[in-house]
Amino acid sequence: MYAVIESGGKQYRVAPGQRVRVDRLEGEIGSAVALDRVLMVVDDQNNTITGAPYIEGCTVEATIAEQHRTRKVLVFKYAKRKRRRVKTGHRQHFTALQIGSIRK
Repeated sequence: MYAVIESGGKQYRVAPGQRVRVDRLEGEIGSAVALDRVLMVVDDQNNTITGAPYIEGCTVEATIAEQHRTRKVLVFKYAKRKRRRVKTGHRQHFTALQIGSIRK
């Protein structure tokens, strides 16, 4: 059984027991999160339920496993013959979720 959820404008395929990184969600480590933006659910018999755009009453139960930041991404801007060199970096915040169950 797996589901396709939407979080932070992105779509993720999740299954029970899986750990997935999503854009930062508010909450403490160990707290429960109910993700209600479920786009599609496929059960063990390959029966597919799709939403328009979301499935009413369907939630994915998860717990927050980690709140952290990713590795630094370096951004280097260079303009030849102009003496312009700009080096900056960015670290994106993320939340790691431990998927518990999918409720239809």
